[in-house]
Amino acid sequence: MSASRIFDTMNECLTLIQSDSPEAQEKGLQTLAAITKVSPQNRTWVAQTEGVIPTLATLTNASSPILQTLSLLILFNLSLNPDLKQSLADMDTIHYLNSLITSSTSHDSCKLASSLVCSLAMLDKNKAKFGVAGTVQLVVMAIKKIESSVDSESDIHHLLSSLAELVLFHGNCTLAVRAGAVPVLLQLVQGADNEDLVGTSLTVLGLLTRFDEGLNALKKTNQIIGSMLSVLKGRSLLSKEGAADILLRLFDDSEECVAEALMLPEFSTVIANLSVRGSARVRDKADLLMKKIAKVSLDANMEASSLYV
Repeated sequence: MSASRIFDTMNECLTLIQSDSPEAQEKGLQTLAAITKVSPQNRTWVAQTEGVIPTLATLTNASSPILQTLSLLILFNLSLNPDLKQSLADMDTIHYLNSLITSSTSHDSCKLASSLVCSLAMLDKNKAKFGVAGTVQLVVMAIKKIESSVDSESDIHHLLSSLAELVLFHGNCTLAVRAGAVPVLLQLVQGADNEDLVGTSLTVLGLLTRFDEGLNALKKTNQIIGSMLSVLKGRSLLSKEGAADILLRLFDDSEECVAEALMLPEFSTVIANLSVRGSARVRDKADLLMKKIAKVSLDANMEASSLYV
């Protein structure tokens, strides 16, 4: 399709989606979704068409689920162009996405809204915008809500991906911890049957423990070492790697955590087994854990010997 023909088509679509007819709006949105699906240049041209992005943002809040889904799909397609991420993340659009994450009755709309948040947050300048708009707390609340109901696990995966991207910014990490992200994620780790979901939850927990807020919240959790040990005894390599990474952060910060691990009869055996049979990354982490355990154990023995003497 020639450039002139594409511009004519985009203008026709804009007229359709700005009409009062849901059928016309749907037709225009379907055409724009097709145009923006595969071509970065088409995405740029659509984004530069006056009035398209504000209209699409408004339609994400339409009463019709199909209009919501199509408009979100087009915005997501546009967000795949790195140079469009900043302009797409205006506060009006972010507030529309917030409302969809918390109140949408359409699973497709909720998942697309979460994916769009994740895509836009990949630009570091946008992360703070989402924090200011309250998106971090709403994502945590949405995960907790879905977690407490028998709902689609794929919805949680999309939300977790968004949260993982958002908490790379220190300020958002603080917001997530204060919103109760640590117990929510631990509940997923302990209660989910889906090992991919457990692995993703541990990945987000690991991101939270990079900063003092998340690490302190994790240390205050009852039986956190035992919980991570249970993960290490499972089958998922991703989960084992996530649990080992969290244990390393805990051990680096507190010898009390190491002492707690030494009191668990199976801990040293499980770690030793992982250092031989795990993946390369898991083996490396297990070796580091064994060295920390050995050091604390040796220091304790030396202290006991000096007291005896």
